[in-house]
Amino acid sequence: MQKISIIVPVYNTKEQLDKCLSSIVSQKDNNIEAIIVNDGSTDSSEDIILQYVNKYPNLFYYYKKENTGVSDARNFGLDKAKGDYILFIDSDDYIDEHLIENLKKHMDSNTEIIKFKASFVEQGKITKIDGPIFNQTTGENAFNLLVGKDIMFDAVWVYLFKKDLFTKNMRFRTGTYHEDFGLIPLMVLNAKSVISTDIQGYYYVQTTNSITRNKDYEKTIKSFEDTLLHYDNMLQFISNLSVSKTTKENVKRYYTNAVLLRLEAIKKEDRKQYIKQIKKRRMIQNIKANNLKQLVKRIILDININWYLKIRK
Repeated sequence: MQKISIIVPVYNTKEQLDKCLSSIVSQKDNNIEAIIVNDGSTDSSEDIILQYVNKYPNLFYYYKKENTGVSDARNFGLDKAKGDYILFIDSDDYIDEHLIENLKKHMDSNTEIIKFKASFVEQGKITKIDGPIFNQTTGENAFNLLVGKDIMFDAVWVYLFKKDLFTKNMRFRTGTYHEDFGLIPLMVLNAKSVISTDIQGYYYVQTTNSITRNKDYEKTIKSFEDTLLHYDNMLQFISNLSVSKTTKENVKRYYTNAVLLRLEAIKKEDRKQYIKQIKKRRMIQNIKANNLKQLVKRIILDININWYLKIRK
């Protein structure tokens, strides 16, 4: 019977942590291990963790390290994992009690990546997130089926991964924002087999600490620069990948749109240097026009990126 390693990075989430860990305890299938990585929390998160470790010593495995960020914490957890499959949970979120049980049938077929559904949780209101559902297919086909159609496409916590996929070169990039965006689409693309199910199982709790809501302008700048870094990494990755020309164009377009989206958050007076970086990479040519409206936008994008950012809102 195949085992799942659940990796939970923790950093100052004392308010939500108990619900997260209790949702692991409540799983109906118990062939799991939970690796808790305390990434240098300064609140009482450790006290909560130790309560669970002491009560469930055969389930929870606890590691404490200095604060180096969620990417490094996840990579640390991967090094400690003994399971055949890997599931990630953010410590302010939680999972459905039947999630592992429902995923088992797909594990038995040795599918490399199993995608399931998530729900937003905001102020007690739960909103299900839809997305494409399909039977087992190649990673290339899965990428093309998911990209642009699933808003949770690059979220690490809506996938169950074969542990073997996390090779030395397939790890979360440390010290960056949007580490999921930088890695997950490439993992899907590189997989031999992927399935997207209708299993509802992950609850994404939206908090004021979310990076997408952060008002710190320095972080906004770094957010853009890191997205550009992930773009460069993508180019290197797909250069040696055996996929079709159309798929490579889709990958480039997906990452380019993300860069342009992050550019919108940069103040107009600060954009000039970053627009130069975009033009240097010839990223504009990645945006294709499929109809007259898109063609007009594409022409405007060629002429002036700032004008384009205004009309795409």
